[in-house]
Amino acid sequence: MGDAQGSARKVDRGRERPGCPVSRGPDGSWQVHGYAAAREVLRSTQTVQAGLGIETVEKLPPRIRRPVLYQDGAEHREQRRQTARFFTPRRVDEHYRELMVRVADEQVAALRAAGTAQLSDLSFTMAIEVVSDIIGLRHSRPGLRTRLERFFPEEFGRPGLTSARGLYWLVRQNANWLRIHLADVRPAIRAHRRRTRDDLISHLLSQGCSDAEILGECLTYAAAGMVTTREFICVAAWHLFTDPQLLDRYRAADEPERLGLLQEILRLEPVVGRLSRRATAPLRMPTADGEATVRPGELITVFVDEANADPEVVGPDPHRVRPGRVPALGPSAAGLAFGDGAHRCPGASVAVLEADVLLGRLFALDGLRMAGKPRVSFKDDIGGYEIRDLVVSVAKTR
Repeated sequence: MGDAQGSARKVDRGRERPGCPVSRGPDGSWQVHGYAAAREVLRSTQTVQAGLGIETVEKLPPRIRRPVLYQDGAEHREQRRQTARFFTPRRVDEHYRELMVRVADEQVAALRAAGTAQLSDLSFTMAIEVVSDIIGLRHSRPGLRTRLERFFPEEFGRPGLTSARGLYWLVRQNANWLRIHLADVRPAIRAHRRRTRDDLISHLLSQGCSDAEILGECLTYAAAGMVTTREFICVAAWHLFTDPQLLDRYRAADEPERLGLLQEILRLEPVVGRLSRRATAPLRMPTADGEATVRPGELITVFVDEANADPEVVGPDPHRVRPGRVPALGPSAAGLAFGDGAHRCPGASVAVLEADVLLGRLFALDGLRMAGKPRVSFKDDIGGYEIRDLVVSVAKTR
């Protein structure tokens, strides 16, 4: 099943990339397809976050502190500065690597004992353990994974009061919030008030955050660090299973090269395919008809999967895995898959390392196989995907 030209994109979002870097959508919003224009938008200080449910967050009373994902400007920069210590390369290596190795070994042992497993289960367990340690969720009642799966279901509805279905989803999500608060966040807060630790919850308590504000921040980190990493690990494994040459290269490489190879897969298959911003001042953009001005208040959507496949930046064969595109992409071989600018994902290095730790141990197993083609579903609001039914198997241990 290999391809001498490199593994091709697995996740088809059903769009053809336009020839122009910026265009207008059917609703009049701006759509960014080119890499340079996308990076400029994401780095601009004349845009703020949009989408990702920010409209709902903006309705909260002003006295309630917004999760860092929904902050902008000076407040956001200060929060990022204060929490940056949790994601430095030294911290990742010294504090999280040992945990990653332990959890990966446990997942491999479980696979060998059972003979088969859903990779989405193995990768989600890994992501939950690592992000829980960063956050400080060490006092949860049994069943955290089930509660998170309920909160981040495979199929989302649209909460609201205008229909029975919308009301159902609203009630359901409120119940899920309450479950996670009572079983996970509240016990952690109580433990941290008794004994301060070097993690996110202790930091938030030192800032005077309420229980509700800490819950919102914990769920934000869960979505950003647990859910997306699960999909990243699954799509990377899919490429390695179906491209023998790529797998041989991965197995023979040292760690820096392996991390670069995984980031190249993520460049091609960004888990979040769309990022939205709203202009706060006039912003000049290149279009097919020449330079145009985005007016304050207008919505800008960055198509990350298209920008990451811009041949003017990534070179030939942009829709195939070709490790070694780093010079063209700048500091990140993953392109814009982790975002860019003030809101670039702070845990990028954590996600890539935990993917390598788990996949390295899985693909070291003799006779590891993938049973059939996985199933892909989509989350239209963020242009994201979920990979399910990627079943891995190996000879059972006696």
